Amino acid sequence: MPEGHTIHRLAADHTERFGDRPVGTSSPQGTFAGGAALVDGRVLTTAEAHGKHLFLGFENEAWIHVHLGLFGKLGFGTAPVPPPTATVRLRLVNADHYADLRGPTTCALITGAEKQAIHERLGPDPLRPGDDADRAWRRISRSRTTVAALLMDQKVIAGVGNVYRAEVLFRHGIDPYRLGRDLTRAEWEAMWSDLVGLMREGVRNNRIDTVRPEHTPEAMGRPPRVDDHGGEVYVYRRAQQPCHICGGEIRTAGLAARNLFWCPGCQQR
Repeated sequence: MPEGHTIHRLAADHTERFGDRPVGTSSPQGTFAGGAALVDGRVLTTAEAHGKHLFLGFENEAWIHVHLGLFGKLGFGTAPVPPPTATVRLRLVNADHYADLRGPTTCALITGAEKQAIHERLGPDPLRPGDDADRAWRRISRSRTTVAALLMDQKVIAGVGNVYRAEVLFRHGIDPYRLGRDLTRAEWEAMWSDLVGLMREGVRNNRIDTVRPEHTPEAMGRPPRVDDHGGEVYVYRRAQQPCHICGGEIRTAGLAARNLFWCPGCQQR
């Protein structure tokens, strides 16, 4: 499932290609035909993200809400626009660009009030202006749940997925099985600040890189990572490989229905 930086990047891409112009909207697959017809030809006034949710705003307070889920794909192209395939749930088009959405968990036309209700059930997002660490801290500081599980709970903090979860815990030397209530305020604020920086870099580069300059392949004289997720990381999907810092073996285990990765040597309780 795409992490929050990808959704913020998609919001920026929509603004760049379609913002402040009328947009042709259709549903070649037919599933979203009714909603598409209601906004067809309206001006796209804004595009924004909150966690893993994308909101496309049109004139007269109409919003298309998209959640890609595990299988959703959103791709862009330029004119001339090819005929859509039957799998396209939503197509946006203008004279210069088109965007095709396939296989999302959610693609729905919602009101401003319904959009606000989604925001209210989500935790703060490190990439949203005005969101901060305090609201998440109030839940984390009194929780008996592991910090690794809390980081994946979108009601606690929105946009963090399995990669950022594993990497920020490693970068701060925090055992993933430590309980939320055992985390210090200073540790949490440092993690939040780190997530803000890492995820902004993810938006800029369209990939996740978490290793510090002294641990890059060039600095260490090691081969670059080869993985379909791309990016240089410390522990994510590196089970049984040596840690870049201590040389110990990276471990993996299931937690909150996802694979957790950590270094027992660097992340001690």
